[in-house]
Amino acid sequence: MSLEPCFVRVAVPVPQLGLLTYRVPDGLPRPVIGARVVVPLGARIVTGIVVDDHATADVPGNTVSTVKPIRQVLDDEAFVPGDVIDLATWTAEYYGAGPGEALAGVLPPKARGARADAHKTLRVASITAAGLDALQTKRGTGPNPFSVTTKQREVLELLEGAPAGLPTPELAARGYGSDTIARLAKQALVSLRQERVERDPFSAETPDATAVEADRRLTTEQLSGLERLTSLAETREFRVALVHGVTGSGKTELYVRLAAGVRGGGRTVLMLVPEIALTPAVASLFRQTFGDRVAIQHSGLSDGERHDQWQRIRRGDIDVVVGTRSAVFAPLQKIGLVIVDEEHDASYKQDESPRYNGRDVAIVRAQRAGALVVLGSATPSMETYYNAMSGKYERVVLERRVLDRPLASVRIVDMREEYAAVGPDAILSRALTEAIQLRLERGEQSLVLLNRRGFATAVFCRQCAGTLDCPNCSVSLVVHGEGAATRARCHYCNYSIRVPAKCQLCAGPYLEQTGFGTERVEAEVKRLCPQGRVARLDRDAVRRKGALGTLLSAFRSGGIDVLVGTQMIAKGHDFPRVTLVGVISADVGLGLADFRASERTFQLLTQVAGRAGRGEQPGEAIVQTLYPGHYSVQLACRQDYPSFYERELHFRRSMRYPPLLSLVNVVVRGRTFAGAMDDAADVVQRLRQLEAERDFRVLGPAPAPLGKLRGEYRAQLLIKGTNRKRMREALMAVLAGRPELARRTVVDVDPLSVL
Repeated sequence: MSLEPCFVRVAVPVPQLGLLTYRVPDGLPRPVIGARVVVPLGARIVTGIVVDDHATADVPGNTVSTVKPIRQVLDDEAFVPGDVIDLATWTAEYYGAGPGEALAGVLPPKARGARADAHKTLRVASITAAGLDALQTKRGTGPNPFSVTTKQREVLELLEGAPAGLPTPELAARGYGSDTIARLAKQALVSLRQERVERDPFSAETPDATAVEADRRLTTEQLSGLERLTSLAETREFRVALVHGVTGSGKTELYVRLAAGVRGGGRTVLMLVPEIALTPAVASLFRQTFGDRVAIQHSGLSDGERHDQWQRIRRGDIDVVVGTRSAVFAPLQKIGLVIVDEEHDASYKQDESPRYNGRDVAIVRAQRAGALVVLGSATPSMETYYNAMSGKYERVVLERRVLDRPLASVRIVDMREEYAAVGPDAILSRALTEAIQLRLERGEQSLVLLNRRGFATAVFCRQCAGTLDCPNCSVSLVVHGEGAATRARCHYCNYSIRVPAKCQLCAGPYLEQTGFGTERVEAEVKRLCPQGRVARLDRDAVRRKGALGTLLSAFRSGGIDVLVGTQMIAKGHDFPRVTLVGVISADVGLGLADFRASERTFQLLTQVAGRAGRGEQPGEAIVQTLYPGHYSVQLACRQDYPSFYERELHFRRSMRYPPLLSLVNVVVRGRTFAGAMDDAADVVQRLRQLEAERDFRVLGPAPAPLGKLRGEYRAQLLIKGTNRKRMREALMAVLAGRPELARRTVVDVDPLSVL
């Protein structure tokens, strides 16, 4: 009697590809859901994840012989837990991506090989009973069957004092090389073994306390908020709470106390932060409280560190995970609390497929685990605050800073008046320059923000008005560096060239650099304040591994007087010595063709002003702008979020934008502009046939604001409606009818930018 054939459905790491059915051949075990399998895919061999272990060969015309067989089953049990598999497949469906794309982001580095537990090992030497006898012989207390040199005896004496043995690299560092150890091992005087070593990304100096420090007393607002959140967590039911606290109100301390209670109840905690730069400080605080039961997950770790941390989480050795966006998929069990700090931050949104928002996926994960979600921010996203005001989310408010420290006073500098007084080339206003110099005299620190990298933002020719543009993208090249090191680079595709001496269009020698970025601001601060120690924090300055931590540590310890940077300096950091924040071109984002421009400007200005005055000395913020009357600038300077929300909500309601309804941004790519527009028009025509039935509206097509990117032309259309599911299903049905177009179409559900 023949056995019934066994089929499984597998997610493979290929964009826009659904689950594939494979046959489990005789002789291979049936893989379970979450196991890794090696499968053929066209001419390739790839590693996939089993998503359904009781599938059928349901493709028309399929027979046992036509369904391709699995080549190898890598795991006897689930490598990825079932709840993480479910979360990843939900993410793929919701954001219009292939399941393999989502699951590829779940796997740790080094996970596509044949072993699930690949790890680093260390060779350790230990003294044997024969080795002890040899020492006794040398000391004249026993027979002498051994021939041991002076150096070998020294090794044996070291090992005699180390019952657990010593790593051979440590012995080598003391001058006892591999030859010496090998000879001892050959005589059976020393035994050698391989020990597993987990790469620990935490600093060796990190305190390892087991309780919250006594001097971290809570304010009345914090105590009230903690009591309310604890009562929500103790229900062990899914709830979402917004902690709306002004900058410096002690939200992080609230998170730690709440996490301690949840952990005490036998459940685990997932803590998300928006930037790698924020991870060390937050992780260190949790480490002080919970010891080595804390793991971190982010892309700044080495592959080995990420792999080992992931495995510790998977084994159940961890109670608290701190990480960036991708940590939402950490294999953490029994989750009772999910915290999303700075929940408004755009860094939670992935800019490649699947284009998920880590905050929203975290909410779904908590919902499935019956856990409490805490969303924290001084400047909540419009969507989150809308849900809080409508009663969908709980709301905890912290209106006062810790120790009743005042918020920074804010001065607005109208740069139109400054240009009239000192000329159009002014970068730092007179008020900001004087304020920085005053802080230098007092031994205090300053932050200077410009949310734009580079030295100059464009190069143009005075003779023909031509500009130095990227050949692959419809943007100007940005100048980086000075002197011989000057290059012009595209911030999208990374194309770069030396800045030419003559115009590439007319050969004229009259090239000018215009605009400025953080590099130019850094140079200007150094020129105006030569006595100050000035540094810069942006993506260009911290490309080298470890550079970010070194720079932040130097600033925190007082080794830097003025730190110039992009939005990386604006969020979450606690620098008690900073008493001045200067904002250059506060309105730099207001001119963008994006409905969130005012919201992002308000958030950035409020957040960066909140970095000043967090210590004993009061803080001041100086905001330079060409639009001093704009409501986002005015209300940010007053730290008045409720008024901003009401003003912005009126705009969103009149223009029918989120949070009043949902949005899907669709970008069609093509080799030519006409081809991209024609394909986008075809998508729009097919969608409009479904508009009335599915209750949504299609806008477009139109050229995308960034009309060419990485050599491809881009056309854009928007879908607006109140039912995301219907909108998404209609779009996916249209794209399914044109598979070749689907591969050239970017689908962004709930976009944070429509550029």
